[in-house]
Formats: sequence, structure tokens, C-alpha cells
Amino acid sequence: MSSYLEGKAAVVTGAGGGIGRAIALALAAEGAKVVVNDLGGGLDGSGASNAPADAVVEEIAEAGGTAVANYDDVSRFDAAGRIIQTSVDAFGGIDILVNNAGISRPGWFYEMEEEDFDAVVNVHLKGTFNCSRHACGPMMERRWGRIVNISSGAGIIGSVERVSYAAAKAGIFGMTNTMSRDLGPFGITVNAVCPGPTDTRMLQNSIRRAKEAEARGDPSSALAGSGLLRVRPYDPEDLAPLVAHLCTEAAGNVNGQVFHSSGSEFGWFQPLHVARAIYTNGRWSQDELAHIMPRSLTRGLQNPAPPA
Repeated sequence: MSSYLEGKAAVVTGAGGGIGRAIALALAAEGAKVVVNDLGGGLDGSGASNAPADAVVEEIAEAGGTAVANYDDVSRFDAAGRIIQTSVDAFGGIDILVNNAGISRPGWFYEMEEEDFDAVVNVHLKGTFNCSRHACGPMMERRWGRIVNISSGAGIIGSVERVSYAAAKAGIFGMTNTMSRDLGPFGITVNAVCPGPTDTRMLQNSIRRAKEAEARGDPSSALAGSGLLRVRPYDPEDLAPLVAHLCTEAAGNVNGQVFHSSGSEFGWFQPLHVARAIYTNGRWSQDELAHIMPRSLTRGLQNPAPPA
């Protein structure tokens, strides 16, 4: 164990397995005391169990670290308050929050039920708000804090059969940017990390569904042709050092940024910029746009899902 986070109190949501577990172990290895939060439900958010969080707490203890478990639901504002209060009660405060909890209810957009859309957004996006809102008060009092939100490239490029997931992850980008500006003056940094394809139960479920689509022999299935069957998943432990670094003093000047992790390759996303532009005096006519757009602004653009 090293000591980059010695004396810090951390909360990691959805830490009972996968990416959250790897991050909790990494923070503890750097000396942080960790609240391991996990509802212990199924991939779709149903059910509950104490076992996943308890197992990670035991792992941390066996490695010489300090951790306690919490089983509350991030999607409920009052329950999120209890998650943060667990850190305050056990460790005297909260310095670090990693918003990682998530569920998946995949399905085609044209078939998705409101209940399924809401459930996914409430965990990923509202859960990020809920926990951050409760954590920022104690952090502001200390004039120090680190919040890392786990997002996804799906929020930029979309994801077949996962419109609720993509929408929530895109929302986390906007939330991260705004939170960083609101909280930065209080010594709190807020950043986001977008993992590449990582070996989690969510990815394995997507791969299984792609195999089933391929087995049906439906050439029009976007899922079968999505590339999932060619993915080589990275280990969750690969991205954990990046998250841990963003929680250290060394990253004190890093705020409102979005990072990408593909195994041991870490990248930084430039802020959104206009790649091409056209200009005219006055206002464009449809005749002008019909002539100019295909030759300039939309030149070379391809439909990611052309008609069957």
C-alpha cells in the first residue's frame, strides 16, 4: 500500500463488483478509508443483497485497508444522503466521491417502456446528482473535495438498444461540466471518466444479446452488426489508477475534464469544438443550402444506421 490518499474518506457507489470494486480497492490501496456502496441488485436494478458490498469490504480489510459497507439505493435522494452520512459517521467526513452505480435495461427505442427508461436514468444520472448533492456540503466546509463521475462514450456516439443508458451518460457530461464550475471555488474538483469496453456484467450481457442476434441470422439487426462480438474487454483494474489519480493532490488543477480509458491507455477529450463551418451574409436559403451543404458541411458524413 502507498499513501497518496492517506487520511482521506471516500465513497464509491456501485462498488460491489466490476469497475466500482476495482476503484474501491485502488483507493484503499492508496490509504483512503472507503465506503463500499452497493444495493446488490440484478443488472436491471431488481432485488437487493448485502453480499457484494460485504465481499469487497472483506477484500479491502484483508489487504490491510479500512472499509465499511452501505446498501442504499443511489436513485433515491434520501437514501443517497444515508450513503454520504455513512462516511461521515464512520470516518469523520467525506473527501472523495466516485459516482459509478448503474443498471441496464436494454431494448429498442421504439419498444422501450417509460418505466424502464426512468429506472436507468434515475440510477445513472439522478444517482450522480443525489450523491454529489449530499457530499458537496461537507466538502465545501473542508474546502477540499474530489468527485469523479463514471460516464461512457455511449453518451457521445450512442449505443444500440440502450437509449436510456446513452441519455444518462450524456447527461453526466453536462452535469460534470456545470458542477466543476459551481464547486471549483470551494476547492472541489469534478471530473468524468469514460471507460472503454470493460469486462463487467453489463458488457457481458450486451455480448450475449449480440450473439443471440447473430444466431437468429437477421442481417438487418444493428445489434448483431454492432461490433460487440469483436470486442476484447479490458480489465476493470486497468482504469482504476486513473480514477485514483484524479482524487489526489497532484490532480488539484484538473477540473471539469473528461478522460477516456482503454486498458492502460488513458486519454483526454478536448472540449466540444466546431469541426467545420459555413457562413453567409444575411440568412441562408434552402436553394443555397441544397447546393453548398453536401459539398462542405455534410461532405463525407455517413448514416450510422441506413435503411434496411
